Amino acid sequence: MEEPTALGVATAILAGTVRTTTRPASPRGCLGVQGALTASDSGQEVCDLLVAWRNDGYSRVRERFQRAVDDGDLPAETDPGLLARYVTTFAYGIAVQAASGVGRDELQEMADAALRNWPLF
Repeated sequence: MEEPTALGVATAILAGTVRTTTRPASPRGCLGVQGALTASDSGQEVCDLLVAWRNDGYSRVRERFQRAVDDGDLPAETDPGLLARYVTTFAYGIAVQAASGVGRDELQEMADAALRNWPLF
């Protein structure tokens, strides 16, 4: 969130997701994403915590993108909520793909492609 531009923030989020979900000595993917996908009714409390964690991350990105709109870093017509949802959803997708065995280089290529036409909205 401390990057000087919204594009820098989005780039850091996606690159960080690629890096952290493909560490060689760690399980691939993200517990915060995978855990919520596999919770049963008895694990609803955990699922709710993970949803709240993801929503908090989204809110922080949305607020940062709103600041970018206010500061003129993003066009005035940019919808910060939609852009934040795009970036966070893409990051969670990276985590799912990493858990499926997709490699770091391919995931980074996908992240780079997702940001080529910044801003997207």
